[in-house]
Amino acid sequence: MDRLDNTVRDYAWGSATAIPELLGRPATGEPQAELWMGAHPGAPSVVDRGNGPAPLDRVIAADPAAELGAAAVAQFGPTLPFLLKVLAAATPLSIQAHPTRAEARAGYADEERRGIPVDAPHRNYKDDNHKPELICALSEFEGLCGFRTPADAADLMASLEVPGLEPLIDLLRTKPEAEALSGALAEALALTDEQGRATVDAVARAVTAAAPSDPTGAMAGYAFAAAEYPGDRGLVAALLLNYVRLQPGEALYLGAGLPHAYLRGTGVEIMANSDNVLRCGFTPKHVDVPELMKVVGFESGSPEIMRPEPGTDGERLYPVPIDEFRLSRYDLAEHPVTLPGDAPQILLCTGGTVELASEGQALTLRRGESAFLPANGAKTALTGPGATVFRSTVTLA
Repeated sequence: MDRLDNTVRDYAWGSATAIPELLGRPATGEPQAELWMGAHPGAPSVVDRGNGPAPLDRVIAADPAAELGAAAVAQFGPTLPFLLKVLAAATPLSIQAHPTRAEARAGYADEERRGIPVDAPHRNYKDDNHKPELICALSEFEGLCGFRTPADAADLMASLEVPGLEPLIDLLRTKPEAEALSGALAEALALTDEQGRATVDAVARAVTAAAPSDPTGAMAGYAFAAAEYPGDRGLVAALLLNYVRLQPGEALYLGAGLPHAYLRGTGVEIMANSDNVLRCGFTPKHVDVPELMKVVGFESGSPEIMRPEPGTDGERLYPVPIDEFRLSRYDLAEHPVTLPGDAPQILLCTGGTVELASEGQALTLRRGESAFLPANGAKTALTGPGATVFRSTVTLA
């Protein structure tokens, strides 16, 4: 078992207080957006096995079979296939979508052929992997997820009484679903001239005025984004998306092609080990509208709010349709919980104190601390009445 020393990413949208509070550290006054746990080369966790600190990605690369297990290496390759984070948003993240694995491989290969540096700000594909993800709320958590039905989006826009939205409303009410949604998104993202900026400003005023009387909270969510990103055309694109509010313990799974944006809140996030993001609003970063339009799936659907399913030995599982990651939660009681050792695992304590014991080795995790458990076959016992532990691992075939 290895205690992890993790990197905190200081993106501008981050909360100044949520991650310091979780870690029991004083706030610096600067945003602290994400706590990364894993072996992503962008910010790998660090372990110390007695020979000094070493990045986890290099430790795994030195002997993948010993760290990940032969079965995981055969199924996923010689790298840890998931990245675990604590995400703390004080302001909205960009409206974005992620590619399929095939789209990521094609896009990455194309940009490599064109000689675009991986760290170039206009680079779309940082790697050749897909990036499905799961967000599980630790606090009340607000976001946008998936397309509204065209009729619902049209009714919402019409209620704002903004003349500049009429072309989008007409598209949404007269075209088949995929054509309506793609056409409306393209129209929204084309609002870049003076008239378009006037439309965006009018929408901002309208959602702000409507927010106090909207029982769903959606208008307040849109108004919040409008205040944080004044003049951003992403506000009109956001009207096409479902507003969702998670309570602590609830989760959302976000697959390829699903447009989404996190607005505010703190959660545990797990994803495939990738950094491929196509953005279209609420961001100062690179926006590639044609590439985004290629990867987005233009079909409507209500967000499926997930609640954990009971498993064995007190496990509460958030089931997902992929194998690269598996997230579950333990709310420990008096009796110990025993975890198998057939796959790589990262454990994160989000409440109380938990004692880990495995083959004579012991490790204590307090709130905000985490550990890597290699796939060495050894079982690990967890003890800590009142503690909450998130377990991230893979699903072996």
